[in-house]
Amino acid sequence: MARRNKIVWTVQIALAVLFLFAAVTKLVMDSAAMSEVSAQSGLPAVFLRFIGVCELLGGLGLILPWALKIRRELTPIAAACLLIIMGGAVVTSALTVSVVAALFPLTTGVLLATLGYVRWQQLHGDVPAGRVARHG
Repeated sequence: MARRNKIVWTVQIALAVLFLFAAVTKLVMDSAAMSEVSAQSGLPAVFLRFIGVCELLGGLGLILPWALKIRRELTPIAAACLLIIMGGAVVTSALTVSVVAALFPLTTGVLLATLGYVRWQQLHGDVPAGRVARHG
């Protein structure tokens, strides 16, 4: 396995773990704790649970299709969908906490965009599967 491909896999796994952890947290949180989070964010609890389901599916979508070599195009699609969630997280964090707090979801979004781009390029034959495009 090429060194660059190992880096892509490392980022892919790290992002999947991050989203799976976030999803499980939102889905197993008791009602009182969820109400507190809902009040802090200004978002309804049911919407936060919906985001948890999306994060769970997205986290699985980042890893399983590529690892199982089944419907690999779902990995960049999962990255794109999670990027939408991170865009909302950036705005919500900046408005409710601080601009500094928005840096984590912003960085996560940049990593998702990069991962999605690299995997999409690999799918379409522009970059061999063991190599990552180097621009510049």
